[in-house]
Amino acid sequence: MATIGQLTSHIANKQVRNEKYAQLKHKQKKDQKKERIKRQREAAAAESQGLAPPPRKVQKTLENTRAWDETRIQPDDAENAADIAEDEFASYFNRQETPKVLLTTCYKPSKLMFELLAELLDVLPVAYYYKRQGYSVKKVAEYASNRGFTNLIVLNENRKEVNGLLLVHLPHGPTAQFRLSNLKLARDIKGHARATHHKPEVIMNNFDTVIGQRVGRLLASLFSQDSAFKGRQVATFHNQRDFIFFRHHRYLFEEKKGKLAAKEPVGARLQEIGPRFTLRLRSLQAGVFDKAGEVEWKKKASLKATRREFAL
Repeated sequence: MATIGQLTSHIANKQVRNEKYAQLKHKQKKDQKKERIKRQREAAAAESQGLAPPPRKVQKTLENTRAWDETRIQPDDAENAADIAEDEFASYFNRQETPKVLLTTCYKPSKLMFELLAELLDVLPVAYYYKRQGYSVKKVAEYASNRGFTNLIVLNENRKEVNGLLLVHLPHGPTAQFRLSNLKLARDIKGHARATHHKPEVIMNNFDTVIGQRVGRLLASLFSQDSAFKGRQVATFHNQRDFIFFRHHRYLFEEKKGKLAAKEPVGARLQEIGPRFTLRLRSLQAGVFDKAGEVEWKKKASLKATRREFAL
């Protein structure tokens, strides 16, 4: 269905076009109001008769109207199941390999970077911080691989603002480069909880395409599969419109006290621990980091791209 802008874009005269646009917009609002009142009356009538209300209209969003993507994974895709059974992360998901992460920074880290490092070490009990000491990423990756590390994380900053994250799976890759934004440390989160050294549970949401699945498995390989449920800590990577939102929570169970305690169910809620940040994939490279290496995927500006096309 054509939009009001599309219906009026052919009018050359700007004043006439604006008047026509205003008329159509006014008519659209009146029709929407009539439809809303009709739905409210039908719902009230059904409630008075003890019937189920009519189904609500599904609101259109960028997610449920996304463009068709042939790389989206179907649940019964046998070929994809065979591929992931032999990929670089198979030994981790088969519990044949225990994650061990080397965490480092750019050459001259700021105070903010060290505060973030301290909180990431709480999120990743299997991580160890090493000072960069002027070595190139390729040298650091070689050093980490020789000492049994399974992943390398390099944090970058510009003008004392953390703005990038490089993640390398060792010893054979892949390498993912992310833009990091919207960083909030625990001290900036009101009512935050304190982290413990328990291994957190991991939740991965909406990594639906082939590239998304590889990125999701790469991020999941940072965490131990033997989660310490006693700690009740959860690390979540939620992908929405190719933005990956990271959150670190503890879930709490609250029992009602008093005379009504037996009748009231046990309540559950989340308390954020921190840090929180957003990742945006810039590139995915086959193998260990190399400026001349094979690129599996790279974000490119395209005139044909629409807001409803997503890579992950």
